[in-house]
Amino acid sequence: MPALIVIVLVLALTAGGGSGADESSATPAAATAKRADRFDSARGWKHLEHQVGIGPRPAGSPQLAELANYIRERIPRGRTEPVPGHPGLRNVVGRIPGSKPAIVLAAHYDTKDLPGFVGANDGAAGTAVVMELAAALNRAPRPKDAREVRFVLFDGEEATDDSRPFEETGIRGSKAYAKRHDGELKSLILLDFVGAKGLQIQRESLSDEGLWRRLRAAAARVGAGSAFPGGVGQAITDDHVPFLERGVPAIDLIQWPYDCWHQPCDDMSAVSEQSLDASGEAVLRLVRRLGGT
Repeated sequence: MPALIVIVLVLALTAGGGSGADESSATPAAATAKRADRFDSARGWKHLEHQVGIGPRPAGSPQLAELANYIRERIPRGRTEPVPGHPGLRNVVGRIPGSKPAIVLAAHYDTKDLPGFVGANDGAAGTAVVMELAAALNRAPRPKDAREVRFVLFDGEEATDDSRPFEETGIRGSKAYAKRHDGELKSLILLDFVGAKGLQIQRESLSDEGLWRRLRAAAARVGAGSAFPGGVGQAITDDHVPFLERGVPAIDLIQWPYDCWHQPCDDMSAVSEQSLDASGEAVLRLVRRLGGT
């Protein structure tokens, strides 16, 4: 988390007297201060920088294979799953064991196959946040009955043929995972465009309303409410759709419209660590509430 925010949190804790009161009895400011610095945005930012530094990372490329290994080594119980019917494509998956059905945190880690397109927000940001959420949840204490949490980085999200409907040549990794793990999942939280400067994410209209309300409540509790304003945006076919079609409550964190969508300007100048922090803190709190941790 940026230094300025940390200073504010320390001041809030001091003002609250550091009494250790539980969330229900603490003032909102004190409760936020105690819980709003569990996501390490500096580490998340380094993961984002690493991905952009690799350059374009289209599905099936050596560059994406390099990134897959980087992710696999940094998430708990990391491994890869092939995407049937698409040779060379593989999802990167990890998990923290627990009771079932599982909660899934997901993003896509490939970029659109465009010359020079590095996808700082469209691919790298969501992947970076999922990786750091995995680290934060893995080091947090867990009761015996805590729910299993899975981390899934989808390959082949970007379409290969823009003349055909997106769902025909895109979202390949998520369709494969949803089919393979049908019946195992309680909910899915997809992090897509979560790194743009001045983050403002409304509910994407296909996203589960109840789960989105819980996300907004979590965001407000950790001081990130302004990043998740009220209102409903347009429907977007994304990696959450194959799960919704199988009855899994799912939400898509995607700031839309995004001016640099599939444009060269989707580089490091378009994203901010503060946005990673807001999305990371909010989702971390949501998952801990959903998972009983």
